[in-house]
Amino acid sequence: MKGAVDVLRTEFAGLRTGRASTSLVDPITVEAYGSAMPLNQVASISVPEPRMITVQVWDNGMVKAVEKAIREAGLGLNPQTEGTVIRLPIPDLSEERRQELTKVAAKYAEQARVSVRNVRRDGMDLLKRLEKDSEISQDEHRRFEKDIQKMTDDTIGEIDGALATKDKEIMQV
Repeated sequence: MKGAVDVLRTEFAGLRTGRASTSLVDPITVEAYGSAMPLNQVASISVPEPRMITVQVWDNGMVKAVEKAIREAGLGLNPQTEGTVIRLPIPDLSEERRQELTKVAAKYAEQARVSVRNVRRDGMDLLKRLEKDSEISQDEHRRFEKDIQKMTDDTIGEIDGALATKDKEIMQV
């Protein structure tokens, strides 16, 4: 469950709030060599100035795939290609774009909630199997079930808090 929260925080770091950051392009995956690879495994990413990200693609044949992945990532970035260097100017956030970013943040939070619920389901299934195999008693099963539910509720509360913080950050810039 903590892993889902960690992934969410990483994804939130990639949602921009007006400044360039290499973490902005971390969630982007590129179709490369027959599989989906993170952008940072096919190119070096840097921030030469506060409102610009540059992506230096290592393989000349991958430039089009990287450019396509950046466009389709839904980050509102318009790549400008010069050879193997792709420049990503960071535009000012309009009110409409801020609304879109809050929707993306909500989508990330929902994915994290689903991951937490899946972990909960797996834990509940394990408890049922242990009880069936007579490794734990029915009372222990109920107690562990309550513990798992409490951890789930706490983790989802943490996710909701992180989402509220990110929404506030996006809307106030």
